[in-house]
Amino acid sequence: MENTEKTPLRIIDLDAKTLMGDDVEANISSDLPLRQWMYAWLLDPHIPGNYQKNIDKWIGLLIVGNLFSLVFEHVPAIYEPYKQWFHLFDLFSITVFVIEYALRLYLAPEDAEFNQRKLPRLAYVFSPFAIIDFLAVAPFFFQAFIPVDLRALRFLRLLRILKLFRIVIPAFKEFGDLNQGRTFRQKIHALVFPSPYGGTMQSIFDSFIGLWVLISVLAVVLESVQSISYVINIEFVILDAVAVGIFTVEYMMRIYACVEEPGYKNAIAGRFKQASTPATIIDLLAILPFFLEVFMTHVFDLRFLRVFRLARLLKLTRQSDATAILGKVLVREWPVMSASAFIMLLLVVLTASLGYLFEHEAQPDKFENIPTAIYWAVITLASVGYGDISPVTPIGRTMTIVLALIGIGIFAIPAALLSSAFSDQLVKERDALKANLFHMIKDGHLSEVEIAQIRAEAKRLHLTIEEINALLEQIQKEQEEENYKRASLPVHMIAESPDHAVEHYKTLLSQIKQLALMTDGEKFEHAAKSSDSLTAKELALWQQIKA
Repeated sequence: MENTEKTPLRIIDLDAKTLMGDDVEANISSDLPLRQWMYAWLLDPHIPGNYQKNIDKWIGLLIVGNLFSLVFEHVPAIYEPYKQWFHLFDLFSITVFVIEYALRLYLAPEDAEFNQRKLPRLAYVFSPFAIIDFLAVAPFFFQAFIPVDLRALRFLRLLRILKLFRIVIPAFKEFGDLNQGRTFRQKIHALVFPSPYGGTMQSIFDSFIGLWVLISVLAVVLESVQSISYVINIEFVILDAVAVGIFTVEYMMRIYACVEEPGYKNAIAGRFKQASTPATIIDLLAILPFFLEVFMTHVFDLRFLRVFRLARLLKLTRQSDATAILGKVLVREWPVMSASAFIMLLLVVLTASLGYLFEHEAQPDKFENIPTAIYWAVITLASVGYGDISPVTPIGRTMTIVLALIGIGIFAIPAALLSSAFSDQLVKERDALKANLFHMIKDGHLSEVEIAQIRAEAKRLHLTIEEINALLEQIQKEQEEENYKRASLPVHMIAESPDHAVEHYKTLLSQIKQLALMTDGEKFEHAAKSSDSLTAKELALWQQIKA
């Protein structure tokens, strides 16, 4: 369907699964020959609802797992104790890859790329993807017949990574088609910023960055375990350098291409504005500790900066709409939140002062001064109660009971405000989605652009199929009520509003179409001609509408 065309539909015919683009059950006949039936279910990329996407996804994950397996095999302290498990994983991977290769070879005559060849299976064997699939499993079988050094075998197994090209190359071709005739900077923008020109390649880029964020954060966490860091310290250093390289390239791409975004058009001011956004500052914090430690370690001891590498985890918030909603909630409710925070601050200072007054003489080492007592005040009012500092005097204990009860209410206010405001914001955004959806389907048509907007908004708000269906039913009911109210108005009142007149005309036209579908055409025309109820023009108009 072209983007400029609209798909005629009635609201009563809308289905949430179709609207959301969810995979429906594939319409594949069971009467097909076995080979065609298998290809349709397993490998045909043009049939929605089959298993082709799932197969590619799980094969891709298995390839990434093999990459990690190869990395850890170079660490004797990890590989030696679990050698058998590594071997079993390799056997499992080889089995899956061999089955995939055999399946594609068997079904090659059904593939549009090879079914016009004289020998389609031979054409498949010499195709680039088939060669990559063969190289992924060949080293395993070579070692059974040819003495191959273990290190060389491990290197050859790296060829399995090339299987990812089966996913990347189609996405790259799609990206090239979408960005044909566009500039290099516009293509970079389409890759790193959400846009209609990004396609699958932009999703792959986001997934790639997200994967490296998780890997690098996991490495930082494991690096703090001395027994692990001692064994694979070099691997941690290399992994961190690679991660920093990837994040640095991503940061530079965003700064370079941001001028294609609305509101960032100026070459200097636009890039400075982009660099000062919270998301881009997080990107900078993800790489800054590495460069500071490399270039300034001879001046200062900057090893403490390594902990700030955990800020990379915040990069995932770029792909999460929940943080954007929370930001809106905080901005909207900030006056109330600030008042609540002010009351909490006053209560903490007052509690710390009273604690110091009543407990200083009895426990001068624990209630040394008011700043020290603030720690006790916070954990008491927050109902945490670690017990490392506690009052021993009767009046101090009495005061603690009262303050703990007060703290339950005071410290719960911000949480209640955030929870209520967050829920209200979701309701508002869902109401906005309903209004947009109502406006879009008001004319009885939906374009590809409108469908894409609805899908994006529904996914952003995490709406389920049931919620979408309930929303559609509500809109349908409201539309029917509006049509009923409009139809009950006198014609001269409807004519006063052009918008109402157009909607009333569409309603009448729809009713005439329904009448044409439900009425016997020959009998209708015979009755109209025999009684002269319709003029020739009226009858011609009827025939035109019916056609």
